[in-house]
Amino acid sequence: MLTFKNITKSINNRVLFDNISYTVNWGERVALVGANGAGKSTLFKIIQGVEDPDQGQVNIDEYAIVGFLDQEAGNPGETSILDIACGIDEEMTKALYDIKNNDETSELYGSAFDIFNEKNGFQLQAKAKKILAGLGFKQTDFEQPASEYSGGWIMRAHLAQLLVLEPDLLILDEPTNHLDLMAIIWLQRYLAHQFPGGLFVISHDRDFMDEAVDSVIEIDDAKLNQFPGNYSFYLKERELRYEQSLERHRKKQKEIEHIQEFIDRFRSTTSKASQVQSRIKQVEKMKAEMEKPRNPSRLFKFSFPDPQRSHQKVIGIEKGSKSYGEKVIYNNLDVLVERGEKIVLVGPNGAGKSTLIKILAGEEKLDSGELITNYATEMGYYSQHRSESLDPHNSVLEEVMKNNGELREDEARSILGSFLFRRTDVHKKTAVLSGGEKSRLNLVKFLVNPPNLLLMDEPTTHLDLMSIEALTQALQKYTGTLVFISHDIHFIKNLAERTWHIADGAITQYAGGYDYYIEKSGLLADDKFSVTS
Repeated sequence: MLTFKNITKSINNRVLFDNISYTVNWGERVALVGANGAGKSTLFKIIQGVEDPDQGQVNIDEYAIVGFLDQEAGNPGETSILDIACGIDEEMTKALYDIKNNDETSELYGSAFDIFNEKNGFQLQAKAKKILAGLGFKQTDFEQPASEYSGGWIMRAHLAQLLVLEPDLLILDEPTNHLDLMAIIWLQRYLAHQFPGGLFVISHDRDFMDEAVDSVIEIDDAKLNQFPGNYSFYLKERELRYEQSLERHRKKQKEIEHIQEFIDRFRSTTSKASQVQSRIKQVEKMKAEMEKPRNPSRLFKFSFPDPQRSHQKVIGIEKGSKSYGEKVIYNNLDVLVERGEKIVLVGPNGAGKSTLIKILAGEEKLDSGELITNYATEMGYYSQHRSESLDPHNSVLEEVMKNNGELREDEARSILGSFLFRRTDVHKKTAVLSGGEKSRLNLVKFLVNPPNLLLMDEPTTHLDLMSIEALTQALQKYTGTLVFISHDIHFIKNLAERTWHIADGAITQYAGGYDYYIEKSGLLADDKFSVTS
C-alpha cells in the first residue's frame, strides 16, 4: 500500500537516513520509533510530499486512500466542530444551511435534503458525533464554531474527521499530544478494535503502541531496523539482538586472537612468510569490518539522595473553594495527602487537575477555605509551563552541579544525557535554552536534589521514550510524596499507588493505581468504544 525505497536524507551535513526502504502492507499497524532528532517526523513529511528526499522515492497504491493528521490545525473560520469531523464539502455545507434555514415543505429544503442524504451526510453526522464524544467533546460543542476552541481541541476535531473517513492507511504523528487520558484510552481502544484500516504512527506513548500496533520500525544510526510485534516485544527483541551481536563480536575477537597467535609464532619463519602475510591482511580486514555493538537501551540508571522525612500529614485542603469568574472549579473541597503516597490526578481536560496542583503548590490562592502545609514539608512544583528560576549566566552543567554539591561531574553529565542534553549541550547557557530544554533542566534539578513533596504537572512532555523510562525508574525509587498529572498510561501504571478522579468539581478517590481505577470506574466498558448504532 505504501512503499518508500532507497530514501537518503541529510540536514545540515547530518545524515538522517542512508538508503532506507520499507513497505507498509494493507491492514498493517506500524510504529516508527527512534531517539529525538533521529528523523521520524522528517520521514513522515517525505512520505506526505511536504519535503523531498536527497534520493529515493515514495510510492502509494493508486487505489489506496491515505489520511494524514497535520501538526498544525490552521484557521477553521466559522466551520463548526461537527462539520470539521464530517469533512463536509462546499456543496454539503450549502445543503446543510438550506436544511436548517428553510421550512420542511419548501422545494429548497427538499432539494437540499436530497443532496445531503445522497452524500451520506446524515450517516456521517451520526458517526462523527460518537467519535467526537469519544475524543472528549460534549454534545453542546458539536455545533459551535471551531474558532472558539484552542488549537488542541481543533486538532481533535481533525483527528475525528480522519476516523470518520476510515482511510485505508492512517498516518499519525504524535496523535495523543492533544488528548487527555480518557481520550487517549478511547483512541487506542478504537484503533485496536474498530478501525478497519492500516496504521503508521509516531508516538512517545508506550502503552498506546502496545495496544495499537503489530510492527515496529526503528531509525537508528541512519538505518532502519524492523521488528514484528508491539512496542514491548520490540524492546525485548532489540535487547536479544544486541546480546546476539555482542556474542558474535566476542567470537570474532577470539578468532582474531587465534590468527594473531599464528602470526606471532611464525613471523620469523621463512617457510611460513606467505601464510603470515595472508593472515596479517585477514586480521586487518576483520578489524576494519568489526564494530562493537552499541547497547540499544542507553539508559543511565542513577540513585538520588533521599529527601528529609516529612510528617505523616504532608499537605491538605479544608473546605476549599475556587472559581474563575462564574465557572466554579471546586466548592467545599476536603483532601489530604499523606507521607509516601504516590497519587495521580485524572479526569477530562478543564476539570481542575492543574488548578488543584497549583493550589497545593501555592501558585493559586483559594477563594475560601484553607491550604494546610506541615512545617516539615519541603515542596517542589514542576510544570512544563513554569520556568523555575535559572541563573542565565550558568551553563546547563553548572546549574545541575550547584543543586547538589555531592554530585560528581560524570554523574551529572550522564543524568543530563538521559534527559536529552547531549555532549556540548551541557555547556549551553541557560539563557539560550528553549522552553522544552528549560523544562527538562528543571526536571533534572528535582531529581538530583528532591524535596520531600513533589507536585508534577505533565513531567513527560518534551521527553523521548528512553528519557521517560529514566524518569519513571528514578521516581519509583523516590522515598518522598508524589502528586502528579500525566496522560502517559505506562508512566501512570508504573508510579501511581492511588488515583484521584476529578470531574464536575468533585474528587473521587480510588485506593489503588491505574488498573484498580480502571476496574472500579468501569471506564473500559465495551459500549463506551463502539461508534456503530
